[in-house]
Amino acid sequence: MTFGFAPSAATSISTPADSASRLARMLEPAEWAAAGIPLLRNPREVVSGLHTRHRPTPATAVVAVLDHEERLAASASFTRRAVPADGWEFRNALLAHLRRVIPHDLRRRTPVRTAVLLYCRDGDERWTEEDGAWMWGLRDACTLHGLRCGAYITLTRGGWQVLGEGRGGRRPHSASPPGDLADASADEMLPAPRTASGAAEPLRRTAAR
Repeated sequence: MTFGFAPSAATSISTPADSASRLARMLEPAEWAAAGIPLLRNPREVVSGLHTRHRPTPATAVVAVLDHEERLAASASFTRRAVPADGWEFRNALLAHLRRVIPHDLRRRTPVRTAVLLYCRDGDERWTEEDGAWMWGLRDACTLHGLRCGAYITLTRGGWQVLGEGRGGRRPHSASPPGDLADASADEMLPAPRTASGAAEPLRRTAAR
């Protein structure tokens, strides 16, 4: 798959040392594709279900944990702060939300649950440094919580795409109206997973069910 590159949406004045540190905490598409990330059997269903539950707008991250049958076990959403993209900051935010919605699996010899990340942002589908920082953060958060690192999905005006796989679709997109939760096929005959949604503060849970 051919990747395009676009400048990160988060820019600020920083020192060369700061920039070098942040660049070390991001993954480029080739690194991500070579990491052996497990493929989603039905990415459209996962994306639609998370979009319906969390109704993300640009700058909203939705982290979800899937069981071994790819059923949603827990999810949380939060809005990222307007700071330079840094995988360490993203890792901490993801890990904090994972700890709030689901117990860790660190006692297991092999992870059985998988965390995926849906990030709604402005711009087009091309990879950005911000995406690379989210990838690094997701991978590290999964290691620290005993989960398998799963797909990183972007949601833009043009639709959604699973980075590193070449799979995507036009709907939902970043401006799509929310769907009806009763129509989300992933929820049929399943107990409601634990969810949390955040507003302006990235580490603050405002609703759970």
